Amino acid sequence: MKELQLHNLYNNFRDGKTIKAYAKIIAKDAQKLDKTINIMEVCGGHTHTIMKFGLPQLLPSNINFIHGPGCPVCIMPKERIDHAYILAMQEDVILVTLGDMIKVPGSNGSLQNARSKGADVKFVYSPMECIKIAKENPTKTIIFFAIGFETTTPMTAVLLDQVIKQNIPNILFHINHVTVPEVMKELIDSRDIHVDSYNNKIDAFLGPSHVSVIAGSKIYEPFPKKYGRPVVVSGFEPVDVMQGISMIVKQFIENRCELEIQYKRVVTYEGNLNAQATIDKYFEKVSLFRWRGLGNVPDSGLKLRDEYAKYNAEVVYKDILPISEIEDHKLCICGDILRGMAKPPECTIFGTACKPNSPIGSCMVSSEGACSAYYKYGNLL
Repeated sequence: MKELQLHNLYNNFRDGKTIKAYAKIIAKDAQKLDKTINIMEVCGGHTHTIMKFGLPQLLPSNINFIHGPGCPVCIMPKERIDHAYILAMQEDVILVTLGDMIKVPGSNGSLQNARSKGADVKFVYSPMECIKIAKENPTKTIIFFAIGFETTTPMTAVLLDQVIKQNIPNILFHINHVTVPEVMKELIDSRDIHVDSYNNKIDAFLGPSHVSVIAGSKIYEPFPKKYGRPVVVSGFEPVDVMQGISMIVKQFIENRCELEIQYKRVVTYEGNLNAQATIDKYFEKVSLFRWRGLGNVPDSGLKLRDEYAKYNAEVVYKDILPISEIEDHKLCICGDILRGMAKPPECTIFGTACKPNSPIGSCMVSSEGACSAYYKYGNLL
């Protein structure tokens, strides 16, 4: 079997001729559709590709994108950002997190603001860097503010595993990992008071491939079977996305509703079973996790199991961490954007009060958010 090289994952997947060839196939097939197909790309990585490469321009008018929850940074509610800010401001704490979190605003400001006030905040590419930081600062408490979908959760679990095995006493965890299928269900069949009065418009999903590398494509089985929405698990390069759209269109014209994998060069149905076992060892579901812009979503977040409570920063620092929910700006329409009820330019504060360097709503707080992508690449439409 030929060894998989990194360049095999993206080589030729930005080829203009191939992209245009798929555009012609989709346009021909779309003539057979009896209605507009609203396709939600769940992940902000897809949104970024769609906008950067001007894919809507290449597609017929009866193919419409709905921009999904985006990325783990975008969906982090203000109260969780406040936790990070408060913990960072503690005299004996070094707060460690991934770099995308630096500019996300809470009610007290961002971690960048905390840093400017003297907080010791470090941004890393890998959670495992926490071990080095902890050993270099034995008198400090290192708090890893963990974020991410199923993709990054195994890294946090492996870090905890090593903390236990190496008996490192000064690393704690603030867990903010979320899971993708649950929010997809919520967008179809909402029951939360924040988002329960709308006419759902999602006809099909482009599933994020990096999530399925870990969790497998099996996590999307309920959508074609229970909810009648096809899912195609797609890669993030423009050729991947165009092929994924073509596969969805073919399902509609052939009267099929199935789970399919476009990104077969990495994704399998079962996923990474070792990673899944490590996650299950240390984490369990929380009954509710609040997604910024969408409200409380059942079973969509993870927390440390009770037997690892001594590593849980939310337990250790519970007396100083607020629990009240904090709503976004009243003029922000990110919830409607995420449900396909509106496009970013329809928001009255888009590009004025709300910009990438001063984000107000969830869709602008990260480069992968829909509003941020429209702000940067909207001239391509």
